[in-house]
Amino acid sequence: MRMRDAVASVFPQVEEMAADDRSKRWRLPKSTVSGLIDISVEELAALESGVRLMRQQNRAVEADELTGLMAKLKAMMRPDAVRRVEPDLDALLESEGLAMRPGPRPRIAMGVVTILREAIKSCRKVRIGYRNRKTRQMNERIVHPYGFLHGHRHYLVAWHEHPKAEKFVLFSLPGIETVDLLTDSFARDSAFNLQGFAARSFGLFQEEPFDVVWRFAADAADVAADFVFHPTQTLERQEDGSLIVRFRAGGDLEMAWHLCIWGDKVEVLEPARLAELVNGQRRAWPALP
Repeated sequence: MRMRDAVASVFPQVEEMAADDRSKRWRLPKSTVSGLIDISVEELAALESGVRLMRQQNRAVEADELTGLMAKLKAMMRPDAVRRVEPDLDALLESEGLAMRPGPRPRIAMGVVTILREAIKSCRKVRIGYRNRKTRQMNERIVHPYGFLHGHRHYLVAWHEHPKAEKFVLFSLPGIETVDLLTDSFARDSAFNLQGFAARSFGLFQEEPFDVVWRFAADAADVAADFVFHPTQTLERQEDGSLIVRFRAGGDLEMAWHLCIWGDKVEVLEPARLAELVNGQRRAWPALP
């Protein structure tokens, strides 16, 4: 009772509540302690960095949501605390050196992503107007959206209602020009896992997985050891200082594109078709180091 009275003297907002067993309980409204939450400048800087990264990757919807979250957190802080951390926040963000990366980025309509996210949450079918990247032909598709894969290009992962289509298909988000949220719902496949689906490939191209073995030369082994080429990879140091990397995934073309930047510092041991593809890319790009 002394502890209760001590709390009540500090927080007069305390409310007395009667329980079913006739015992008494006391609670503090949420708004009472909101101003006591300590949000550090490092946490705010990390959140702002997340906003900038989302905008850099052309993910405007997520950037706006993180901006709204940051505004709510600041509103929960005491005004004097906000004024105190603002200069440190600016300095910390400047020290991070995050800059907009030049170069082309895919154009994605925010309205398309917003509707697709609503469909994912409510398990509702959508009709999309999808323009084929090669033929530039516009086609309508009815799909069950499951999620997004983000990389150098952004994709919608969806089940395609078409007898000739694969069960799960990737649709490039810039290629989705229209989307209509339908009233029909769908039942999610409980066996489907987005992370598992993504791990089937080295990049985003979905192919039947195969065993991959690469050998990095001794003078590149330390650098290669700092890379995560695939979530399932294993690394084996050899007596001569070289590094063997093993994993299982599909997407040999994307692997070849990546391996070319290593020049002659990497050798493809398995599979043979990937080794031939890499050698062909190197002959086509003789200027690469």
